[in-house]
Amino acid sequence: MALTDDDVWVVLKCIDPDESNPNEVDDEVQISTADVYSWNFSSILQHRILKLKAHRNRLIENSSYFHGLLGGNFRDPDDEVLIQWNRSTFLSLLASVFGSPLDVTSQNFLSIFEGALYFGMEMILSQCKMWLAKALSMTGVPSVQLNDLVSIWEFGSELLDYLRELCTSYLARNFVWALSCPSFGDVPYDLLLSTIKHPHLTVDSEKQLCDHLLLWIDANKECCTEDLCITLLKQIRISLLPLWFAAGKNTYQSLSMCSNGSSCGALTLLKQPLTCLRGDGDLLNLKIRLTEFTQRVDLAGCPQITPVVLLLSMLPSSFSLEPLTRNKIVQLLINHESLRGNSCELWSRLTFEAVHEIDISNCPMLHLEDAVECFSKSFPSLRKLKAANCLRFRTRKLLQLLVDRCPLLCDIDLTVDVSPVIITQMSVTESSFGSISSPLPVLCSRPLPSNITKLTLEGLIDVTDYDLQRISDICVSLTYISLKGCILVSDAGISSLICSCLKLNSIVACDTCFGQQSILALCSLNACYDHVAAKHSKPNILQGSNLQMLHIGGCKGISMMSLSKLMSQAYMLKNLCLRDTEVVDDCLFNLGGSSLEVLDVSNTKVSAAAMAHVIGQNPGLKCLKARGCKNLLQQGSKTENKNLYVELGKVCKLDEIGVGWGFSFLSLEGLKPAVSFLKAIEVGLGGLLGHDGLKWLPLTCPLLESIVLYFQVISDDLIVNMLESLRHLKSLALCHCLGETSSLSFKVSMPNLRKLRLERVAPWMRNADLISLSQNCANLIELSLLGCRLLDSESQKIISRGWPCLTSVHLEECGQVTSNGVEALFDCHALEDVLLRHNGSGIQKGFIGDAVTKLPMLRKLSLDICDAKYGEFDIPELDDRHLLNHVKIARCKSRNVGASVHRETLVLMWDGKQIIRTLVKERV
Repeated sequence: MALTDDDVWVVLKCIDPDESNPNEVDDEVQISTADVYSWNFSSILQHRILKLKAHRNRLIENSSYFHGLLGGNFRDPDDEVLIQWNRSTFLSLLASVFGSPLDVTSQNFLSIFEGALYFGMEMILSQCKMWLAKALSMTGVPSVQLNDLVSIWEFGSELLDYLRELCTSYLARNFVWALSCPSFGDVPYDLLLSTIKHPHLTVDSEKQLCDHLLLWIDANKECCTEDLCITLLKQIRISLLPLWFAAGKNTYQSLSMCSNGSSCGALTLLKQPLTCLRGDGDLLNLKIRLTEFTQRVDLAGCPQITPVVLLLSMLPSSFSLEPLTRNKIVQLLINHESLRGNSCELWSRLTFEAVHEIDISNCPMLHLEDAVECFSKSFPSLRKLKAANCLRFRTRKLLQLLVDRCPLLCDIDLTVDVSPVIITQMSVTESSFGSISSPLPVLCSRPLPSNITKLTLEGLIDVTDYDLQRISDICVSLTYISLKGCILVSDAGISSLICSCLKLNSIVACDTCFGQQSILALCSLNACYDHVAAKHSKPNILQGSNLQMLHIGGCKGISMMSLSKLMSQAYMLKNLCLRDTEVVDDCLFNLGGSSLEVLDVSNTKVSAAAMAHVIGQNPGLKCLKARGCKNLLQQGSKTENKNLYVELGKVCKLDEIGVGWGFSFLSLEGLKPAVSFLKAIEVGLGGLLGHDGLKWLPLTCPLLESIVLYFQVISDDLIVNMLESLRHLKSLALCHCLGETSSLSFKVSMPNLRKLRLERVAPWMRNADLISLSQNCANLIELSLLGCRLLDSESQKIISRGWPCLTSVHLEECGQVTSNGVEALFDCHALEDVLLRHNGSGIQKGFIGDAVTKLPMLRKLSLDICDAKYGEFDIPELDDRHLLNHVKIARCKSRNVGASVHRETLVLMWDGKQIIRTLVKERV
């Protein structure tokens, strides 16, 4: 009887062409497509040869390959068709043809797509295309891994252009994620270049893009020519780089060449902004990268960012290139106009719905009120604003503006980075701030509540109790507040805030008047809780029990009995700072809960027994700071001290530790199980690691990123061993250490080192040693040298040439470094913190004015004016373009070498137009 087409079966014999040992005895399995739904893929693929019995017609209908092979007069069911293909892929393809669901993933997409393309299976090709289009269009966590994406792109570059475009667009939109992938260095040059040029390229900042391109070039330096590097780096908008990074660009040859060819670099835009805006040049390099996929904008450290640059970035590209618009923008810059009033007509611009976070810290040219106006129109979904060291604003007015204009904001950081001025050390005058004790104004109407949950006001010296009352009225959902260094808020004001903000669980109030009333407010439901409180909290639940973070370092006037009571209620406490307080052991013994992760009891009188108790109760402790705790070395407490570190080693896994009195090599041995992942260690006065401890440290803590050593016995061998072994080290401080050292200590290359402090440990240092140091530590951004008496005025040039991107330089008792002036240091344009003391005078009375003019990022300035009167130096006029807010001028009166020095220090702080002057007498 003749067979019909529907009865014809075909046997497909599949052998993997890449299978090893093909001469072995055949190990085969026979299966049928009639049982496709019951196939056990794992079991089937254990065999080297697959024999699959399949309906001929189904194969012909669904595969052009089999249509050509099996069409015509093919009738013999006993003949086998040899298929040389990957067994797993072919099995999946055949299963899909006969009705089994096809499971496409980023790992198997390419193999299935390539197989379907080879066998001409259009239905499967269509499914693959739909899956890829959907996967590459999804937002959020990327669903296609970077190495798989590269493979798909490379496959598409040979056959299908639309695959390349899909991959390039996907990589451009998710570029920040790609930068964090270990395989980023494996991205092909052509894919990388096309991605950077893509209009959907999304990065947080130009520095982020530049940093990773330089890393990619370093990873591919063997195959990446200089021309290719320059082509790649030319895509960077150099004018938008942070100033400290732009100042150090000459350390990268290819980037330096690109910058020299650019008419508008960061420094040019800062000093001559009109040069960049006038003419017929493309304004693209002045526009901040913003796309519909941008979620975070990081402009920190860019003093060249002005309201005009911000406005330009919000305009559509075609609109910003029109001559009329360009002229209006130039006019705005000339007249120093804000982004309000006359500029309103320019505000028909783009809206970026995805942006939820902005960082404009250290951008002195960007007035906050203008910035808020811009953000409210262009970033309607903004939830986080960081504006540290943006000084020219009134806190009260700005907070109200933020609440009105950006209603979705939940996290605001307005930190001012200054050394806190302790209230007992200064005289606050009524003319500067108004009376602290004046009654709070009565509010006419209760303002609408905001979404703010986190508010950082650290260092703001104009914040008063009235501001705290306004905050408590507006921020009903507040969970975190930082008032560190806010010297005008009272204990009563803080306690009132605590009583009003019922969700508050994190308080940072170091160096304020936080005291007994605030502790009592945290301890109990008192008169501050009105009828509103009942709606937000359950009865009989103490506020202290919700506390997760409490920082009250340096705060006085706290009853230890009340603090002990609060500690007994703080079952959820995770982060506790009691440094420089009168805390007693009972406070630690009464500490409730077991969730503590950070504990700082530096410079307190706590004992080893109390510390051991806390450690035993809190196995999740990650950070412990106990430097300056002399009671850890009390007579008869050696056993307790040993048990303390043994207990710490048994139960905890530390990231950071700070120790001093009573700490030794034996203590370090006890800590061994807890410090294998340690990132930072500080050993202060009273701690002695010894030769064995310092030698053992890199072996036990290979991931250390920060080391601070005071009064330790060191040597060249120990330093070299640390620097060679700790390749992740970013910060090193050797202060007042003993032992014989020489220039050999720093002959080790340390490209990752960013901060270096050498205080009275390198008296041998000469200019040649400084040059060697700059070559081995080429990427420093902070340098502090104390007691290097053999240096001279040429050292300044070595510093400015070797580390042009320095943000902080401290030179004290360094020979004659400043004897011929300090002009060479001004070449480090990104300097934020400058300290020059006892370096051979040479500082002229106009120095402050020159520094403010030539160092746009300068925030802190400390110097000595030898044999001069206070009235002989100039105080410059400060405006919105300057960050300088902290100045110390010291007049030195030295009788002779080795004699004690009496120093009077004048501290000046700018608060708008008001200047606070405080005279502090010190004896050193």
